[in-house]
Amino acid sequence: MKQTRRSFIQSAGAAAGVLSFANRPVFGQSPHSSKRLNILYLCSDQQHWQALGSVDPFFDTPHQDALSAESTVFENAFCTTPQCSPSRSSMLTGFYPHTTGMMNNSNALGGGDLKLPTIGAHLQKAGYTTGIFGKWHLGNDAIGNDGWDEEVKKGPDPKTTERGLDFLDRHAEDEKPFALFLMYLDPHDIYYYKPGKSVVKTDDVQLGESWAKQDFDSVPKVHREFMEHNQGEFIVDADEEVWKGYRDYYRRKVKLYDDHVGRVVARLKSLGLWENTIIVNTSDHGDMDTFHRLVFKGPFMYEHMMRIPMSIRVPGGKGPKRSDYQWVNVDTTPTLLELAGAAPLECHGQSAASIVTGKGSVPDREYVIGEYYGKQTWVNPIRMIRSREWKYCLYTDWGEELYNLKSDPEEIENLAGNPKFATQKALMRSLLDEWMEENDDPFYSLATTALKRDEAKGILRNARY
Repeated sequence: MKQTRRSFIQSAGAAAGVLSFANRPVFGQSPHSSKRLNILYLCSDQQHWQALGSVDPFFDTPHQDALSAESTVFENAFCTTPQCSPSRSSMLTGFYPHTTGMMNNSNALGGGDLKLPTIGAHLQKAGYTTGIFGKWHLGNDAIGNDGWDEEVKKGPDPKTTERGLDFLDRHAEDEKPFALFLMYLDPHDIYYYKPGKSVVKTDDVQLGESWAKQDFDSVPKVHREFMEHNQGEFIVDADEEVWKGYRDYYRRKVKLYDDHVGRVVARLKSLGLWENTIIVNTSDHGDMDTFHRLVFKGPFMYEHMMRIPMSIRVPGGKGPKRSDYQWVNVDTTPTLLELAGAAPLECHGQSAASIVTGKGSVPDREYVIGEYYGKQTWVNPIRMIRSREWKYCLYTDWGEELYNLKSDPEEIENLAGNPKFATQKALMRSLLDEWMEENDDPFYSLATTALKRDEAKGILRNARY
């Protein structure tokens, strides 16, 4: 069916106030007491959606798997951008990076400081005791940093867990509900993988189909440039065992995060808070994990970059255990605000509370929009539009990508230059242009910059970012 411009914008979650909250039910009350539900938000860094044992048995994540079994799992969940700061700005405010002002990491070109109120401030106004511990990476602006009754906006991960457990111990019997955000660094520490030096076990590691079939000549040249002259230099010409070692090292880092999840959930249960707490488990963006012969994150919009774990457990919720709703992390803030019974927020996201509670009308989203600005001082703006069947990526200078996700889920064959798919490409481009115009996206005014070769030398120095 042909979409009108307005209906497309709304289905993409971009129009302010896409849902009516005039008669919304209040889901924020515990089924076992008059107290409103607490919120526990668990967030890893750089964990793609397949990096869960429940999705791929290659990974060892028993605690996240157990949590998923008790939650509504969004099987099609996406970040707004595969970069730490801008993605976190989206999940904590409900706005895309071009609106939050953080198009890049806070210490890089196009980064800066978050200057919008976060969910912490909104929940605080709604009567919650708020706490955030762990990675922040959103700068030092007073407005962006406001809203937290307790905070230590740095790691390392063991300290984050200790601070989180202490917070739970002290607030377990409070009359006021609490909202605790624990923001972990792993598996981002994949950046410390050193071939031949890191301890790895590769006998059960397999490399994906796209590793064997990747054709860098068929995709924008910045993919090859990233590998040959930037952060992929250490592995681009390595043998297969080195690539397998990367996968195992990444798996180990995911397991470290999972161990922290286990400790926190165990304490929550021991304090009698399990049936009074909403629990979210997610990540800010993915990692290429050797797929497409790529590592880490960079100027590309493959599924392993954009798709993330996302689950929400609501005590007493009657929603499905699996949802194919196309979640975008701008939905985080409006969803949690509705679940908390707080005032709604007009933003780019839309509330998916009705999905996890099984009450109310279910939202829809036909298309997901993704943004990318750059790495450090290397700027390569990209926009992505993704439906359930098609993905289209537009680069400012380096061309286009078009994938049929139904027939080619591994995104191996770029169809952008194939005349047989010119009509489909034009349709996706038109819808993307409409979204950008409607949302004042400055994409067409952005310019690329040349790669500075010495940036790759800072990979370990800046690994945590």
